Amino acid sequence: MSVTARNGSKATHEGQNQDRRNIARRRVLVLVPLALFVGLATLFLFRLFAGDPSLLPSPLIGRPAPQTALPPVAGLARDGAPLPGLDPALFKGAVTVVNVWASWCVPCRDEAPLLMELARDKRFRLVGINYKDEAENARRFLARFGNPFAAAGADQNGRAGIEWGVYGVPETFVIGRDGKIAYKLVGPISEDNLDTVLKPQIEKALGAPSS
Repeated sequence: MSVTARNGSKATHEGQNQDRRNIARRRVLVLVPLALFVGLATLFLFRLFAGDPSLLPSPLIGRPAPQTALPPVAGLARDGAPLPGLDPALFKGAVTVVNVWASWCVPCRDEAPLLMELARDKRFRLVGINYKDEAENARRFLARFGNPFAAAGADQNGRAGIEWGVYGVPETFVIGRDGKIAYKLVGPISEDNLDTVLKPQIEKALGAPSS
C-alpha cells in the first residue's frame, strides 16, 4: 500500500472516530437534561403521593400571609347577616385557617363535612377564599353542603390565589397568631390527614407565642 493510501486510510479512520465522539457528545447533551427532568419529576410525584401533601415546597411557609383584602361573596349571608370578605388585618393575634375552595371543585364537596367539623372549634377562625367562581354558584354550594366560614373573600380573577401560591383547589393554610403562614395543605382535607396532619398543625399554632 502506498504512503498516500495509508495516509488516506488513517485520515478516514480518524474522521470516523471523530464522528463517533461527536455523536457521543450530542447524546450526553440530550440525556443529561432529560435525566435531570426525570429525577425532578420523580421527586415531585413522590412527594405528591407520599401521604403528606405538605411536602410540596412552599416559599410562603414562615412568611407573613399575603395582605390581599378580598370583597365578600355577593349575597352570601350567615345567620341572617351578610358574610364579610377577607380582611388580612384580622390574621394578627388569632390563629386562622384559610381554605381555598370553589363550587366547581369536586374534591371540595368531599371535604365540606370535615370543614363543618373544624368550624365547631371556636379557638380559631375558619375563613374561605372562593377561587375563580360565580357568586350564585358559590352561594348554592354552601347552601347545599353547609357554610363553615366566618368570612369568605371572592377571588374571581385568581390574583389572590397567585399571591397565596395556590397550586390548585382545594388548599388549606394555617396562619399563626403572628400573622405568618405556619402550614399549607395541598389537596382536599380527608379523614386521615385531618386527624394526623391538619389538627396537629392547628394545635401547634395555637400553642405557639404570638410573636
